[in-house]
Amino acid sequence: MITSALIFTFIWNWISWGIFGVIAGAIAKAIMPGKDPGGFWVTMFIGIIGAMLGGWLSTILLDYNPNNWSFGGFCIAILGALLLLFIYKKVATK
Repeated sequence: MITSALIFTFIWNWISWGIFGVIAGAIAKAIMPGKDPGGFWVTMFIGIIGAMLGGWLSTILLDYNPNNWSFGGFCIAILGALLLLFIYKKVATK
């Protein structure tokens, strides 16, 4: 049964992964060498999507459901952002 608490938790998880994604995108941009083909805003968007992807993959593949506001969750958000930024750079520069 779907309750309002479950819906709130689901929505809050996505919002917090989005917030983490902006921060993770900025850190990924600082870590990843070279010029980004999309600029600042595209990199932040990639960070948001990458953080959400990292959180989803860690839950599905590793059976690890990180607390969004934890060090582990933050590391997963950065790794997801780095992975997606790497893929974007490879695709966009060809």
